[in-house]
Amino acid sequence: MEKWKIKKMNLNPKLLELEEKINTRSQSLRLNYLSKLKQSKEQSTSARKNIGCSNFAHAFASCNSHQQKQATEGSKVIGIVSAYNDMLSAHAPLKDYPDLIKLTARDRGALARVAGGVPAMCDGITQGEPGMELSLFSRDVIALSTAVAFSHNVFDAGLCLGVCDKIVPGLMIGALTFGHMPIAFIPAGPMPTGISNKEKSEKRKKYANGEIDRSSLLASEQAAYHSPGTCTFYGTANTNQVIMEVMGLQLPGSSFTPPESPLRDIYTQQTTTAVLELVNQNICLGEMLTAKSWINGMIALLSSGGSSNLIIHLIAMAAAGGYRITLEDFDELASFTPTILSVYPSGRADVNEFHNAGGVSALINSLLEGGHLFKDVQTIIGDNLEDYQNTPEEKKNRIVWERKAISLDQSIIRDFLNPFRKNSGLKVLSGNIGTGIIKTSALKESDFLIKAPAMVFNSQESVLEAFSDGDLNQDVVIVVRGQGPSANGMPELHKLTSPLNVLQSKGYKVAVISDGRMSGASGSVPSIIHVSPESKLEGPISKILSGDVIEIDISSGSFTADISADEFRLRKVCPVDSNNEGVGRELFKIFRDNVNSPESGASIFDYESN
Repeated sequence: MEKWKIKKMNLNPKLLELEEKINTRSQSLRLNYLSKLKQSKEQSTSARKNIGCSNFAHAFASCNSHQQKQATEGSKVIGIVSAYNDMLSAHAPLKDYPDLIKLTARDRGALARVAGGVPAMCDGITQGEPGMELSLFSRDVIALSTAVAFSHNVFDAGLCLGVCDKIVPGLMIGALTFGHMPIAFIPAGPMPTGISNKEKSEKRKKYANGEIDRSSLLASEQAAYHSPGTCTFYGTANTNQVIMEVMGLQLPGSSFTPPESPLRDIYTQQTTTAVLELVNQNICLGEMLTAKSWINGMIALLSSGGSSNLIIHLIAMAAAGGYRITLEDFDELASFTPTILSVYPSGRADVNEFHNAGGVSALINSLLEGGHLFKDVQTIIGDNLEDYQNTPEEKKNRIVWERKAISLDQSIIRDFLNPFRKNSGLKVLSGNIGTGIIKTSALKESDFLIKAPAMVFNSQESVLEAFSDGDLNQDVVIVVRGQGPSANGMPELHKLTSPLNVLQSKGYKVAVISDGRMSGASGSVPSIIHVSPESKLEGPISKILSGDVIEIDISSGSFTADISADEFRLRKVCPVDSNNEGVGRELFKIFRDNVNSPESGASIFDYESN
């Protein structure tokens, strides 16, 4: 513990260099965005003052007479956008939030109304199913839904209620479109720990290997996913929460406070108060998020060994706020950002243990003390991250942040002098197959160099079939193509993890290369994902044949097929047919036809031409 008393280090100068690089690259896009904000703010103010009497009456018709009078007299109005549904454990706790927000706003002389809801699908339900092909696109649907919710244009501020994989990024993209208002986020917290994630993983491997039956596997899964709250592993949903907190858009310590905690209601109340105070200070979302804020979000991802999905989402979210961040920015940051968190799948602890060991506050404190974060950023409660590195405590029915948070378990959170690794757990790789990313935080050193023949597949199902037939019992690089955003929506290939873990346990060298995604909870199998250009667009991955020898060298940042340039050029593209019908997939053709590359956020939105 004495290490935490050592004087903090100065800010890493490389962060300032990256900030300048991003600002320079984003200058025109950012100026255009800020110009739109100014216009939106003027139009919104005018609309509230000059809105037609019928329009105004419609806007507040559901209110009681006192609330209608408040609205007429100009009381502040908060619009709530919620991802609540009771189908999904992570969003079920959000049910009662609006009522508490309304009461809190009332006590402060303001109004709060549920402006709208957004869809919230669960990747845990759709993994390996046709519905997974809607998952990534649901992010942009959520952004559109958020815009519809706020489009009534009678709000002074917004609160976004959401937790999981595509929901938070979608809410953020939509919120930034209304960035002329202050907007804050409120999470719900994780479910209590059931069986350990390690035990769950072992049961999945045994099932894949035929050692247990379906009923045993189902009992295990139900013991893991058993109550309201987010899943307890460190996947995309929980990575969202860490990033939102580090970027100052949620209150300090709120990410993993359990749903049943008495602090949960206080967090909701204080967030409501905070966003009203931002209105008084004339601080809006779009202006408060600068290049420093986005770099902090990237560092939160990298230092924590978080979900690879957030690379795509951060690029898309930043673009919505007028900033261009690139894969090269991530690669540069990753080279000097230390890994200071070890949570499953990168470690044994779950997010409840992480929270009890000091949580996000201790993570932020370690990063700030080590000079790895910008401290001078606007948050929903101030103009720096001071309170975000302190432990939340309840005093007189309020949460205060007065004492520096420290790691209570160095096996989970490390101080800045003793990181798990001196660099982070995500890396950009390139070669004659294209450009992709790999999550390394859960890999063994022996996995950093693999050279083996390829086996090429056009679907996750065909890989599983080959595994069942025993065809994969060898050193192998499994190439799964036709999984890019324009082909079938870039689904996660999560069901590959357990069978491939079985092959690893047999001593085989195994890796995956795909233009699709892997789950945010994956990482134990070397997986080069988000490969671009994708096969649908005739990228080099579409020319790989079974038997081609592929070398993956993570340390040097390369993955290459041992094929001469002349032969590769003369090879024909192997077409991949995607089944884009059923379970609503027909409706998303417009998305597949207009989506940009993963390197640009895999989004349908084009900010350059607006």
